[in-house]
Amino acid sequence: MAGKLRRDLKTPKQRYPITKDLTTQELKEYYFVFTENRVSSGADQPLIKKFDENGIPINQTYVDVSDKEYVYFPISIGQLGLAIFHTYLSSKSDQDKERFLKFCEWFADEKNYDYSEKLGARWLTEVPLPAYHNPGPWPSAFSQSRALSILLRGYQLTGDKNYLALAEKALPSFTVSVDQGGITSFTEWGPFYEEYTSEVPTLVLNGLIFALCGVYDFIRVVPEHKLANKIFTEGIETLKKILPEYNLGYWSKYNLCEADWYPKVDPATIQYQKLHVTQLKMLYQLTGEEVFQEYAQKFSQQINYLNILRMYAVKFSALRKLGRL
Repeated sequence: MAGKLRRDLKTPKQRYPITKDLTTQELKEYYFVFTENRVSSGADQPLIKKFDENGIPINQTYVDVSDKEYVYFPISIGQLGLAIFHTYLSSKSDQDKERFLKFCEWFADEKNYDYSEKLGARWLTEVPLPAYHNPGPWPSAFSQSRALSILLRGYQLTGDKNYLALAEKALPSFTVSVDQGGITSFTEWGPFYEEYTSEVPTLVLNGLIFALCGVYDFIRVVPEHKLANKIFTEGIETLKKILPEYNLGYWSKYNLCEADWYPKVDPATIQYQKLHVTQLKMLYQLTGEEVFQEYAQKFSQQINYLNILRMYAVKFSALRKLGRL
């Protein structure tokens, strides 16, 4: 825990640079510019511990998982893939292009996704989620988003329509509730795309925003796609309505999970507080919705040492309840 606190305190004020190009049909930089050295070294993804023969990262599992030590984690795989794509945009080298295409191939490999007519293609994580009482394997809107962002860039880079077709198959799960194998909790605020699926809504803020980024990538490539536009529009409306619920007054909440076994309040760490700020700034630039700018400013102004101490007192209590200390 001390190491996590040190990483938190070293987090840059701007969690990631926001790309200048948010809307053109050609997908270049991702909305947040991940750098390869930070991701692969574990600075941004500390659970990345090793790589396979194709350069695909393999995560060490969560501290509360006892029956499996390493796992392919689609979220981390997608983040490093995007970072390598950023390297390629700078270098334009065939070697970096081929390294990126290995990530496209991973997401396109039938061994790495589950498919059904109702749910489409889902990239599952083969490890339990003890904090959310999910024994695994579990789908995730964040994983779907990463698949979308990688496959669509692979399609534009190579012209391979199989990548585009598979990306389209990533969309149906956004329309299906978690209890039916999908990735959406249908809440009083609207459909919420879940990073962590559970028998109860978990409502992780940063996960919803990342999920929307992948869907918007699809809209940029196929602007008239009705389902993608519906998913994105409804998700933005949900976020606008639910965003005030994350404000503790002195800090932001990581999620809104209200399960009996879960802590009553689980505040964001410093890293996630800064990520919330960056994500909301990006969404304001993308949509022009004032509520995103308002809460980006609120959460940014909350970051001071007194509030950090206050947050960690609550966070430690939450982690003790979850058995993650």
